[in-house]
Amino acid sequence: MSDHGHVDPPHSRGTVTADDLAEGVRLVAALLRQPDALAADWNVPAGSLVWSCWETAEHLADDLFSYAAQLGPRVPPADTHLPFVWRKQAPGKPANVIFAERESGPTGMVQVLEACGALHVAMVRTASPQARAFHTFGTTDPEGSAAMGLVELFAHAEDLALGLGLNWQAPGAICARVLKRLFPDVPAANDTDPWPTLLWATGRGDLPGRERRTGWRWDGAPRS
Repeated sequence: MSDHGHVDPPHSRGTVTADDLAEGVRLVAALLRQPDALAADWNVPAGSLVWSCWETAEHLADDLFSYAAQLGPRVPPADTHLPFVWRKQAPGKPANVIFAERESGPTGMVQVLEACGALHVAMVRTASPQARAFHTFGTTDPEGSAAMGLVELFAHAEDLALGLGLNWQAPGAICARVLKRLFPDVPAANDTDPWPTLLWATGRGDLPGRERRTGWRWDGAPRS
C-alpha cells in the first residue's frame, strides 16, 4: 500500500514516487501554516543555518521550482542549470530565481512554497522515465529528482521548525525510500530509524557509533 491508501504497482514499491513528493509538500505546508508558525518571527536563524527562516523557506521554494524546471526541456543542459537569472539579495544569502513578496507575510510564503512544490510534483508525475535533470551533485532522473525534493523539504522543515519553535518529524516510510535512493552509504533502513538517519545523512543530527557529518552529498545517478 502507498501512503495514500491505494495499491502501488509492484514495480513502484520501494521507489520514491510523485505521491511521496506530494505528501512531503503537504506536510511541510501544514507545518508552516500552524498558527504558532504564522505568528512567529521569520527573521530569526533557521536552526543552525546562517539564513533566516524567511530566507530558508524562500530557498526551499526555489529548490522545488528549480528541480521541476530542470526536468522540463526536451534537450536539457548536460553540464549546468537552466539559464534563469539567479541573484542574491546580499552576500552570503541564497542565490534564487524565486522570491516571495515580504508584504505577503508567512501566509504568502507558504503559498509560494506550495505552488513550487506542486510544479515539482507535476513534472515528476508526467516526465518520461528517460528524462534527465542536471544537478551539481550529478544528473538524475525523475525518481531521483523527487527524492532530492524530499530531502530539501524534510531537512529544511527541520531547520524551520527549530527556528520557529515548532514540533516536526518526517514520515519514516518516505525517509526510508529517500535514503535507499540517494544515500547508499548510510546505514540500512532496518538498522536505524529512518528519520534520525536522514538528519544524520544531511549533517543535522547524530547516530550512535558514527561521527557527525560536516559535509555531505547525495548520489542521484539514474538507476537502471
